Amino acid sequence: MTIIVGLVITLGCVLGGFMAMGGHVGVIWQPWEYVIICGSAFGTFIVANPMKTIKDSGKGIIEAFKHSVPKKREYLDVLGVLYALMRELRSKPRNEVEAHFDDPEQSPIFQKFPSVVKNDELLTFICDYCRLIIIGNARTHEIESLMDEEIQTIKHDKLKAYHSMVTISEAFPALGIVAAVLGVIKAMGALDQAPEYLGALIGAALVGTFAGIFFSYAVVSPIAHNIKIVREKKLRLYVIVKQTLLAFMNGAMPQIALEHGRKTISAYERPTIDEVEQETLAPGGGGDAAAARKEAA
Repeated sequence: MTIIVGLVITLGCVLGGFMAMGGHVGVIWQPWEYVIICGSAFGTFIVANPMKTIKDSGKGIIEAFKHSVPKKREYLDVLGVLYALMRELRSKPRNEVEAHFDDPEQSPIFQKFPSVVKNDELLTFICDYCRLIIIGNARTHEIESLMDEEIQTIKHDKLKAYHSMVTISEAFPALGIVAAVLGVIKAMGALDQAPEYLGALIGAALVGTFAGIFFSYAVVSPIAHNIKIVREKKLRLYVIVKQTLLAFMNGAMPQIALEHGRKTISAYERPTIDEVEQETLAPGGGGDAAAARKEAA
C-alpha cells in the first residue's frame, strides 16, 4: 500500500511541477518510447536471469506491494512451537519426539501453529536441527556454524530477486538513452520538415531519457529496496530458531531459551515477555504454568 501511495505522490509531483512550469502533459505521452525502454528492460531481465529467479522476482514484487513481513502472530507462533518442542525434547523418549519431525504436518504440536506449518522452508529448518539435537553427539559450536552457513545460503537465494531488480534499475537510464537516440535518428530524417514538426520529434526523443531515469530511480529501485526489506525480515524467523535452539543445547531451560530468541526480534516488533508467556502457557499452547515454573526453578 505504501508503495502505491509513494508512486502516486512521485508521479503527481513530477507531472504537477511540469504543468506548473507551463509544460503540456500530452508531450510526455510517447507510448513507443515506453515500449522500447520497458520492453528492452524486460527482455534484458529474462536474458540475465534463470526462470526460477524471474518467477521469484514476480513473487518478491507482490510481497513488496503487500509488505508481507512477519507479524507479531508469526513471531509468537515460532516461539510457541519451539517452546513446545523443547519441552518434548526434555521429557519424552527419542522415538516419541522424532515422530513430530518425521511428519510435522500431522504433528499435534505443529498443528497448533499454522503459520509455521505453512512456511515449508522454516518448518524444514526447525525439524532438521531438532533431529540433530535428538542424536545427542553434536557439539553446539558445530551446530551454530552449520546454522550460520545455512542461513547465509537461504539469504543468498532470497535476495537474488533484489539483486536482479537492482541490475535492471541500473540499466534503465542507459535504455532510456537508447530510446532517445532512436528518436533523434528519426528526427534527423525529418530535417527538411517545418521547425514545429522537427521540435516535436526532438521533444519526443528526449522523453526516452526522462522515462529511463524516472523508471530507474523512482519506480524499480525503490521496489527492489522494499523486496530486500521484506525478505530480510522474513529471515529473522530463522535467527530466532537458531538462537533459541543453541541456548537450549547449552543447557538453558525452555522458557529461558525463548528469551534468547525473542531478543533477536526488532524492538518495535518484539512481543513482550508477558505476551510470550501467555502464548506458551495458554491452553493448547506450549504447556501449563505450573510445569513451566517448575522447569525454571
